[in-house]
Amino acid sequence: MAASPKLGKVQDWLRFKDAFRRHPTAIAGGVILLVMIGIAILAPWLGTVDPQAVAPLNRLKQPSAEYWFGSDMLGRDVYSRVLYGARVSLAVGMAVALLTTLFGLAIGLVTGYIRWLDAIVMRVMDGLMSIPPVLLAIALMALTRASIQNVILAITLAEVPRVVRLVRSLVLTLREEPYVEAAIAAGTSLPRILVRHILPNTAAPLLVQGTYVCASAMITEAILSFIGAGTPPNIPSWGNIMAEARSLFRIAGYLLLFPGIFLSLTVLAVNMLGDGMRDALDPRLARRL
Repeated sequence: MAASPKLGKVQDWLRFKDAFRRHPTAIAGGVILLVMIGIAILAPWLGTVDPQAVAPLNRLKQPSAEYWFGSDMLGRDVYSRVLYGARVSLAVGMAVALLTTLFGLAIGLVTGYIRWLDAIVMRVMDGLMSIPPVLLAIALMALTRASIQNVILAITLAEVPRVVRLVRSLVLTLREEPYVEAAIAAGTSLPRILVRHILPNTAAPLLVQGTYVCASAMITEAILSFIGAGTPPNIPSWGNIMAEARSLFRIAGYLLLFPGIFLSLTVLAVNMLGDGMRDALDPRLARRL
């Protein structure tokens, strides 16, 4: 007697959960990421003062009981600014990962299945991939005004080609599978084949790729903000906090240290989580555990 689809999904989830538990680094990454998300959500309550509050008399204070991470050249509390910076970095990373996955999935499904369209679209993707994502994002930001929305769109456009190529490679393999050929022989429409037979088999690789895109987007956002082409200065982000401190590195190194630590920990956590998900979702690796 064949198992029900619902039972099969439960068994797949249990196998994934068991495989994921065997990767302590992935669990550690997930915990760190949850802590960072909690910090971003609770920033208004965890912060000691308004991150934009200027106090010239308290400029460049060393870390102390009053200023946990010190104060910057305008007397602003670095601790509060770093907490609010988590909101920007995580929002950009998650938004870019979501948009990149959606656009890359849609384009990759169609181009991977329709052969004549594949030749046209993939040449465009190859052209975009020939430009480093950071340089492409800088060029796009130079054409627009600085805002979080434009940063998200610029990084998304720079990252989409990589997701498109991943989905396309999966579709090229899946469309030759017997069950897809049987669906074609039965007269199944193209949208139904893509949604019912091919799309579910791209979920696992896309989920893993999304974590790497999220980490890459946070680094790119920090770079854009650091060079003044990203988040506006009036919105605290880890990139522009470090940018404002680069000229004071010798006398106030803590201004670069704390946002750098938060950025590094968050990117590391996302990458560790992605590695664990990759190992748990890959059947070949799961069988070795």
